[in-house]
Amino acid sequence: MRLYYSPNSCALASHILLEEVDANYSIAEINFKENEQRQADYLSINAKGRVPALLTEDGILTETPAILLYIAQRYPEKKMVPKDNIFQLAKVQEFNSYLCSTVHVAHAHLSRGSRWADDPLALASMTAKVPETIGACFAFLESSIGDMPWVLGNDYSICDPYLFTVTRWLKRDGVARSNFPKIDAHYGRMKDRLAVRNIVHLHEK
Repeated sequence: MRLYYSPNSCALASHILLEEVDANYSIAEINFKENEQRQADYLSINAKGRVPALLTEDGILTETPAILLYIAQRYPEKKMVPKDNIFQLAKVQEFNSYLCSTVHVAHAHLSRGSRWADDPLALASMTAKVPETIGACFAFLESSIGDMPWVLGNDYSICDPYLFTVTRWLKRDGVARSNFPKIDAHYGRMKDRLAVRNIVHLHEK
């Protein structure tokens, strides 16, 4: 497998999971500052011009929830998703879908407002709104997770690297992580995991 990523992006979640399951994989950095995501070579990998993308023997996958689920199901012995409880598996997808469709979109208004508007006043308004919208998202997440170590309780899962990834964006979004004690504690536990320590430096450029 080959993971296409850019620093400070949501691709970190997939990269962490590849480490967690001890996958045989390689990585390719896509330099957004050089606009490599819009060049023909990468567009042939992911026509959306975004990361992550995962090249597999069966084809190319995009979108973080899909990639995380694929990796987990490819390595079932690592128990990264509930195996025999379809409701719990759906809850995993519910959690990750919220991160993808709501939290990430709210974060994107900080510097990607041109996806939705051209008016400078509208762009400035979207940017100014980010601390409020992201704060509301994380207040919901804080109320949603319990007092156990991981999103699913005692069982580490594909939800955890994804939550860690979006939590890393809080400072940039103008929101204090300390406002959310359970999420802050989760962030600390994630930072201590070997899989994170092995690769997080590649995502801090």
